Amino acid sequence: MTTPPGAQGNPSDGPDEPRSGRWSDLGRPPLNAAALRRALVRDGGLWSEVDVVQRTGSTNSDLVALATDEKTHEGVVLVAEEQNAGRGRLDRQWTAPARSGLFFSVLLRPTGVPVERWGWLPLLTGVAVATGLSRVAGVDTALKWPNDLLVTVDGEERKTGGILAERAGNDAVVVGIGINVTLREDELPVPGAGSLALAGATTTDRDTVLRAVLRSLEQWYEKWRAAGGDPAASGLQETYAAGCATLGRVVRAELPGGTSITGEAVAVDGDGRLVLATEEGVQQPVGAGDIVHLRPA
Repeated sequence: MTTPPGAQGNPSDGPDEPRSGRWSDLGRPPLNAAALRRALVRDGGLWSEVDVVQRTGSTNSDLVALATDEKTHEGVVLVAEEQNAGRGRLDRQWTAPARSGLFFSVLLRPTGVPVERWGWLPLLTGVAVATGLSRVAGVDTALKWPNDLLVTVDGEERKTGGILAERAGNDAVVVGIGINVTLREDELPVPGAGSLALAGATTTDRDTVLRAVLRSLEQWYEKWRAAGGDPAASGLQETYAAGCATLGRVVRAELPGGTSITGEAVAVDGDGRLVLATEEGVQQPVGAGDIVHLRPA
């Protein structure tokens, strides 16, 4: 795969990279791109390419640029050992030390699925990531609507990951995923952040975790696409609700434009919106916004 715009350095399995650069932090070895390709790229599978770069601004921005070329196949995975302009929702910056987490994006072309159902992709990704982390690292990962990944550290819920989906042209979606893997307390970017290591993960081997997450994402994506994107028929809606830490809580939804709604989160509807029951007795669906958990479930 051609080096994406903004990407720098050799892939992490490149022969010319100075050994001191690869192993400057022995507790955070580089990803093995060649082994990842062997494990994930197969005939008939979703993943068509796996590329690892040393650093870039944003893997999402790089893949969105590549997706405009219709020759770029579905299933491209771009992983960066370090991002210096990573983005979350609402244009928030995502920063972390090199090789302390997994920072990657995938290119999907969900042909056969009505565009109005594409909004389920970030929620689907959340389910897939949580499933993969539970299987491989033994970490109970909850979902905060719409796209935050929560773990428990010393009895406290903390954000350890996030998801950002972006349209790319007429037929593609790029989904970016960031997961804090080995961040220590003194490295956390903001209060309330966490990592798999702090949550007591049974493994923090990033190759192992990435393979598990991508295999889980492939399974869920193919199941959803086979159902024409129907969240009920594919089991996605039920599974998301079962793992959503937002449901059953009193929350404040901070909406675009500066307004807000407070109510109990009672459901995720068929369009992936969070439904709030307000004190006025109204059930108000929220399709976009920042959710603040006000009380435990």
